[in-house]
Amino acid sequence: MNVFIVGVGLIGGSMAKDIKVNNPNAVIYGIDTNEKHIEEALSIKLIDKKASYDDLSIADIVIISVPVDVMVFELPKVLDVVNDDAVVLDAGSTKALICNAVASHPKRRNFLACHPIAGTEFSGPSAAINDLFRGKTNIICEVEKTAFKLQERALTVFQKLGMRIRYMNPEAHDKHIAYVSHLSHISSFMLGKTVIEKEKNERDIFDMAGSGFESTVRLAKSSPAMWTPIFKQNKANVVETLDEYIQNLKAFKQMLLEDDFEGIYNEMNSTNRIKEILNGIPLNKK
Repeated sequence: MNVFIVGVGLIGGSMAKDIKVNNPNAVIYGIDTNEKHIEEALSIKLIDKKASYDDLSIADIVIISVPVDVMVFELPKVLDVVNDDAVVLDAGSTKALICNAVASHPKRRNFLACHPIAGTEFSGPSAAINDLFRGKTNIICEVEKTAFKLQERALTVFQKLGMRIRYMNPEAHDKHIAYVSHLSHISSFMLGKTVIEKEKNERDIFDMAGSGFESTVRLAKSSPAMWTPIFKQNKANVVETLDEYIQNLKAFKQMLLEDDFEGIYNEMNSTNRIKEILNGIPLNKK
């Protein structure tokens, strides 16, 4: 099996690792505009060979893991040159603009729109890890537009990676992901910004920061080159989630000003049910 990774970083590299474990005879090809990434990926044996778009005619599977603003331009180019039996997967955190970019492409049937919801705050080939996707959800959009036999090939790969599959239309995906992913990254970035600005005057602030701060601000270490295009593509949904988030922050502040600590307790107590949601426990379970 010839597997091509376009964008050899955390997501593409981690997929390459697990595909190789499950298919030892697979040949992993790497394509990246960053030559240092290719050299690094070769040196740590993340990929077997360096490649270019000229080689895509032999591909069985192509995994495109590049920033979403680059994706809308590169995905059509990849589809232009793959053979009719190749399945092309993306890993973009937005879906509507990406799906629209190839809606009328002659080889639309070769493309499966995906969003594997997994990752860390690190990037680059060395960030790739085994079993990154085990137990994680992979959102697939517009599955009916992909050739059935190519769906099956992709689903076999996902199954071996240990992923759970959810089907969703692109617009619903972008709306929901703005709440559960994009907003959390903005919150982390802005918390980090607030503390960094305060640290200029209070040198001890980081010495006092505990594990709660570290876990909350962890996402602020994520790549701006990846996240700025995501916020741009999903701007309308992100603005809507920010409006609601800011409204909740203002309400919390007002309760503090009014010494309404019973209200604050009730707000936090009510929000504790997030534990049940994240654990997958039905809220009405007896």
